[in-house]
Amino acid sequence: QKQLVESGGGLVQPGGSLRLSCAVSGFTLDRYSIGWFRRAPGKEREGISCISYSGGSKIYADSVKGRFTVFRDNAKNTVYLEMNSLQPEDTAFYYCARRWPTGWGTSLRPEDFDSWGQGTQVTVSS
Repeated sequence: QKQLVESGGGLVQPGGSLRLSCAVSGFTLDRYSIGWFRRAPGKEREGISCISYSGGSKIYADSVKGRFTVFRDNAKNTVYLEMNSLQPEDTAFYYCARRWPTGWGTSLRPEDFDSWGQGTQVTVSS
């Protein structure tokens, strides 16, 4: 049974940093690109980053470019999202998702992903 589990969320002050983890099981991670999404209260779900199955390609939404970094450790079956210079507008529920099908590259479109984690809350506030 395929599963994605996010962790690492929490409360952080503006300007602070957090590292989110997406631990996967039930499938071979190195065959899939993995995306990160977020949903803020009252807003649409937003694709913010994606890393290709090989790790060789990464894309970011303009809203996080230069502040967030995605990377993966296939040996640990985990994908990470390093978030720096966090601002109150980054407050949201963050999700990781598996790109479908195997071997396809990066995307920020939710409809390109077939499996989702339960999410982790990130709150940026002083």
